[in-house]
Amino acid sequence: MNGDPRSTQTTLGALALVLVLLGGFAALPRLFGHREAAGVGRDAPEFSLAVVANGGAVAGDTPPPGADATRKTLRLSELRGRPVVLDFWATWCPPCRAEAPIVDQVSRRWRDRGVVVLGVATDTPDQGDPGAYAASHGLSYPIVHDVTSVTSRAYDVESLPTLVVISREGRITAVRTGITDDAEIEKLIRQVL
Repeated sequence: MNGDPRSTQTTLGALALVLVLLGGFAALPRLFGHREAAGVGRDAPEFSLAVVANGGAVAGDTPPPGADATRKTLRLSELRGRPVVLDFWATWCPPCRAEAPIVDQVSRRWRDRGVVVLGVATDTPDQGDPGAYAASHGLSYPIVHDVTSVTSRAYDVESLPTLVVISREGRITAVRTGITDDAEIEKLIRQVL
């Protein structure tokens, strides 16, 4: 079987091009970093969100005498000077529900040392009630509600749960997507103290 050498060269050239392109796409994550680290090093975007659970549990809060001890809203800028851990989650998300007790334990351990652990619920009104969920599951850390997803978009949150660690100076130092275990959260907090 005698084939045209030009046809064979063209076929081999096309195959080589496909292999090079596939190899290039495989290298993209190494060249541009993982999606999880996209926000590390930038200033944490400001937000002001309604507090739906545990508003009096913000570390370092000392309301003036006679004031309501429960916050109605929380601005990130109010927490400047303290390390902050944001846990983006939703009541309908099984991995989020698995991570919530871990986040709660971390919050309890670090609250007296000035670390603010803050749940950022992303449920829409028809998906769930994060305040009721926190109460029924004994969560003690403050939870704010990002009903419009403006804050989630500002932090480039694309999957849940997503954990964001912010330094005392207001810079994002770590981003983790998926369930983050207790030891990893502890390590990330120690890095910003």
